[in-house]
Amino acid sequence: MILIEIITIVSLLIILALCVALTTSFVVAFFGGGPFVPTPKKAVREVLKQAKIKKGDKLYDIGAGDGRYIHFAEKEYGAIATGFEIDPFVYALARFKQIVFGWKGTMIRSNFRKHSLKDADIIICYMLPSTLKKYQTKFDKELKKGCRIISYSFHIGSWKPTKTIPAKTKTGIKKIYIYSIRDKSAKKPIKKKTKSKMT
Repeated sequence: MILIEIITIVSLLIILALCVALTTSFVVAFFGGGPFVPTPKKAVREVLKQAKIKKGDKLYDIGAGDGRYIHFAEKEYGAIATGFEIDPFVYALARFKQIVFGWKGTMIRSNFRKHSLKDADIIICYMLPSTLKKYQTKFDKELKKGCRIISYSFHIGSWKPTKTIPAKTKTGIKKIYIYSIRDKSAKKPIKKKTKSKMT
């Protein structure tokens, strides 16, 4: 009887923990960047191929999910890859894969908006258009000249992509949008020269 009671209590605790985790994930997805939808590995490799990664490039995945982008970016291209994930349940999954399967990259459980992206060479994102539009201001403000942003499936706000890779229905790979930060000096207003007064 005691064993049955212990098993019942443990089972209830596990179910309760799962309910809390799923509820948390739902809330984070609703108020955050979107739900956790893993990118197929074929698509991950295609996105990274289009990113033109060089060894030592600093790459950020701003909604890293289980960390597959940063894993392959570091393992196959030698990038210094960091992923940001705010969902604690999904972040735990990413860390599990790193610890158990040796997945590469650095996972940070945090909202990427709290971190500077000024040193980024490449940004990877797979988020809803409404979310990406909100993040455009941060991108405009922080990303350096030459930084490449690759968005899987959805475009970024009012930006015009430098290149668009069409969807491949046979492989299930969706459209890929590639953006490049140009010289920001062109956006700055020209200051009018004023004559100094002599006294």
